[in-house]
Amino acid sequence: MARALTPEIGARFAAVALGHVSREYPYKPGHVLAGPADARTPADLHPIFHGSYDWHSCVHGYWLLARVLRRFPDGAQAGAIRAQFDARLTPDRVAGECASFAAPHARGFERPYGWAWLLKLADELARLPETRWSEALAPLAALIVRRFGDFLPIAPYPVRVGTHFNTAFALRLAADYAEGAGEAALGALLLETAERWYGADAGCPAWGEPGGDDFLSSALIEAECMRRLLPPVRFRPWFDRFLPDLAAGRPATLFQPADVTDRSDGKIAHLDGLNLSRAWCFRALAAALDPADPRCPPLAAAAEAHLGAALPHVTGDYMGEHWLASFALLALEA
Repeated sequence: MARALTPEIGARFAAVALGHVSREYPYKPGHVLAGPADARTPADLHPIFHGSYDWHSCVHGYWLLARVLRRFPDGAQAGAIRAQFDARLTPDRVAGECASFAAPHARGFERPYGWAWLLKLADELARLPETRWSEALAPLAALIVRRFGDFLPIAPYPVRVGTHFNTAFALRLAADYAEGAGEAALGALLLETAERWYGADAGCPAWGEPGGDDFLSSALIEAECMRRLLPPVRFRPWFDRFLPDLAAGRPATLFQPADVTDRSDGKIAHLDGLNLSRAWCFRALAAALDPADPRCPPLAAAAEAHLGAALPHVTGDYMGEHWLASFALLALEA
């Protein structure tokens, strides 16, 4: 039987996230310092997202908490999640986050990975019955929508690496917000950009995968991006061209879980995330196909193999623990 999110797993993941979203140190800042006054503490710079080692990991830690709360509103950690949100997701703290984005040198801050996760969080909060948290975050979500609107039209090429700069991952997450929020202009821009960047791609060899610090498969996340944005009648012919030999288990490198040799090394620990994000993509892509499609069994088997390789290591060392559960949740909920 395929692995799935359970109340027990949700409570365990939420407990992990609650333990790090407010843990200020160690912290990796992402801002350019224009002068001595910019050398500020994480909590001063980011009144909400100053935990979890870095800004984007804190954002998707909050997304995990929101998702677990929506799935299990009476779960073991539900009260603690609500208390955390009431303490942190407030208008004044959101204003502080917006101020950091308004700094003169912050144009590219968290572009595009953190932007995408912020919109993913906003989408999840909007699905909760408690409206106060979504309403509080709305100014920051609107700011990020404007950033996407300014950036995507002037970005001539995609970024295909397996790390934070991957543009397909950003389009994929932003699409959930655009649909849920009824942001038709953003949705149209995401689709136009995906077609411009990826529409002509075919025969993907995946020869560069995995890289030594990848947590995304550039091939699979591109396919998942196109699955999310294209209508099914257009996605399937594109998918047939892009990865034509999946039924035969090729490219073979995509089907072999990555080997993680040192989970205390932050870059090498990314490979656990690669296994989880591949599982997410394998599951989502298989679900988009006819159940009788010969690609479904190898995709499902690969998803389970990758989950089996990574799930035991979601916790244990802070270099992975501060972010891996979010990707495990994506995979289990695909």
